Amino acid sequence: MTGAVLALSRAQPLDWRRGLPLLAAAAAFVVLFWSPMVTLGRDWWSDPDAGHGLLLAPVAVYLAWKRGLVAGAKGQVVAGTLILLAAVLLRYVSGLAAELFTMRASMLGALFGLVVFYLGFRQLLHWWLPASLLVLSVPLPDVVLGSLALPLQLRASQMGAGLLEWRDVPVALSGNVIRLPGRSLFVTEACSGLRSLASLISLGLLIGGLWLRHPASRVLLLVAAIPVAMFLNGIRVFLTGFLVFYVNPKLGEGFMHVTEGWIIFVVAFAILGGIALLLTRAESWVGRRRA
Repeated sequence: MTGAVLALSRAQPLDWRRGLPLLAAAAAFVVLFWSPMVTLGRDWWSDPDAGHGLLLAPVAVYLAWKRGLVAGAKGQVVAGTLILLAAVLLRYVSGLAAELFTMRASMLGALFGLVVFYLGFRQLLHWWLPASLLVLSVPLPDVVLGSLALPLQLRASQMGAGLLEWRDVPVALSGNVIRLPGRSLFVTEACSGLRSLASLISLGLLIGGLWLRHPASRVLLLVAAIPVAMFLNGIRVFLTGFLVFYVNPKLGEGFMHVTEGWIIFVVAFAILGGIALLLTRAESWVGRRRA
């Protein structure tokens, strides 16, 4: 809604006949979805798994303002009203069940419904990148996160143990526990790589939307973010075990462990940027061939 208001004000001054209903809709939106907005902001600030929302939401608003309005944008009242009614109904049902994810989903649905109501589906498609970033800024339910984290934990443990064996480190793997002589490393949910995967997918979407022109290239970049995140998380587990065994057991915890995670993420971001650069050059080459 903020992006729509900013884009409208940027395109043309609002007179009171057009601006007053828009302000009334914005006020009703805030009143109805105040609770989901507050809890979402609190999770962005305090939950490490949702912290990327602090970056994605402001970037989404800025991109919506930057892209502006589609020429001849016209509201679709019937379709927008149906989307709004469905979102309000979902908000009511999720409020009774106290289910945060569906409450936040209803908030996004109402936001998109307002865009369709005032500006039409063409405008929503024009804002596909800001809308996608807003969707990614909403954290998944704990049940889904848990079901995703466990396979990632096991995969990172297997990869880390395999690399340690390759470097002649005596190791025994039991689930997500890597046993070294005199010490055991636990690949916990926080070390599953799920946070870096979510962040890399968000960055891949942003980079693809800004740098790449063809949808196929954008999809390739998003798909590439998954193995990059998984591979580098396995490298992180390997480095932790290697440093613990050969250097100092304290390097597997505390500040050094967190620093390793940041370094690995920076490397992953650089790899993703390199893939985007290659895709950009591939698009240019295809364009020249067609010309």
